[in-house]
Amino acid sequence: MRVIAWLVESTWPACVDAVRAHVPADAEVVLLHVSDAEVPDLAHGAFAGLLGRGHPPGHLPAEGWGKDPGDRLEALGRSSAAELLDAAAERLGRPCVCEERSGRVEREVVAACESADLLVLARDGDRSRLGPHSLGPAVRFTVDHAPCPVLLVWPEPAPPLDTIPPPPPPRP
Repeated sequence: MRVIAWLVESTWPACVDAVRAHVPADAEVVLLHVSDAEVPDLAHGAFAGLLGRGHPPGHLPAEGWGKDPGDRLEALGRSSAAELLDAAAERLGRPCVCEERSGRVEREVVAACESADLLVLARDGDRSRLGPHSLGPAVRFTVDHAPCPVLLVWPEPAPPLDTIPPPPPPRP
């Protein structure tokens, strides 16, 4: 059995705990973190299109202006992801594979699940009440498109049943 646990900064402990509680000890566990490539790409574009214009190399107006901020954002993202994956592996307390990907988050998660038997992920939307708004866009896409069964967990205790939205009005 191959299990993918999709780890996000704000909800990863709940996913790791769900794997510990619900996944057999002999399963192959992959701890997956996906960095969104959009932010560094925007910084690269801004630097190339705006900040880098009109200054030949070596003749920039201030110290540090020649450094692309997108490179720094990518390095920070890799470092942060590595720390998160290390903490998750330690919390899991059993052998696992740590995988870092970059790209459109929801599509990278679905692609990682191609050969998986189970995907574990956490709700990331409005967690104050039950209902469809408890799933953000990336989680909703992943739940709808995952090619394997999905274990969807609450990062904290689930809200009470009286938070379910009311039913629609009767049809005339």
